[in-house]
Amino acid sequence: MRQVILFLASGGGAGYIPFAPGTWGSAVGLLAYWLLLRLPQWPLAVTVAAFVFLSCWIAGLAEEFLAAKDPQVIVIDEVSGMLVALMFLPASWRVVLAAFVLFRLFDVWKPFPVRWIQENLPGGWGVVGDDIMAGIYANLVLQIALRAIR
Repeated sequence: MRQVILFLASGGGAGYIPFAPGTWGSAVGLLAYWLLLRLPQWPLAVTVAAFVFLSCWIAGLAEEFLAAKDPQVIVIDEVSGMLVALMFLPASWRVVLAAFVLFRLFDVWKPFPVRWIQENLPGGWGVVGDDIMAGIYANLVLQIALRAIR
């Protein structure tokens, strides 16, 4: 069970890449998005929500197994955050690239309440919650930008 949880928590091993594991985890999120792309919007939203809750559970277990708070190897949170960043947006390569860049920016910068969530929510909720908020920020910026362009 431990190996399965760590495999999932590491985004299929992406978290073990020594350089920028969060960025690689976000790339796994792009792959997951591509696999879910054909779903209609609301089934996609339900699937992403279920994945987020599953990610919290997996991240919490992985923290316990690794005896560390939010270790870099856990990147399932970036996968979840990237999925949130892309929800309800057009699937053009420009939008997907912008979502990726904005998500990474908000995930690294951690504007309020992103850092607060990471530091104050327990276990997997804190590990995943900050990335969900970073994904929400990225999504909102793109929703506004796309409406302004139209």
